[in-house]
Amino acid sequence: MRKKVLIADDTKLMRELIRGALPAEDYQIVGEAVSGDQAIELYKETQPDVMLLDINMPKMNGIDALSEIMKIDPGANVIMCSDQKYESMIMMALKKGAKDFVIKPFASYDLLLAVKKLFND
Repeated sequence: MRKKVLIADDTKLMRELIRGALPAEDYQIVGEAVSGDQAIELYKETQPDVMLLDINMPKMNGIDALSEIMKIDPGANVIMCSDQKYESMIMMALKKGAKDFVIKPFASYDLLLAVKKLFND
């Protein structure tokens, strides 16, 4: 059975890269959010198996969105995606419940590996 994936990133190109890194036969993209508040709403609607969440987004950043998602679902599988200049924020996200992080720019293989680790694939 394919895993449901929610992508939250304000950059269209990054959402396309993430989508392209996940084989369609194994992963179903159930939504794409462009802001933290939209990510929360789509999480509630889609209940994904994994969420890929950017830190730097408009309206609500990924850290605040993560906090809200963890209140909704303490077992949420969230992987943070961000560039290295937000390293302290990534560490904060891990403390708040993120399962992993991927540094941008990333190789497709690195992203896929992080997702597979969640499910021991």
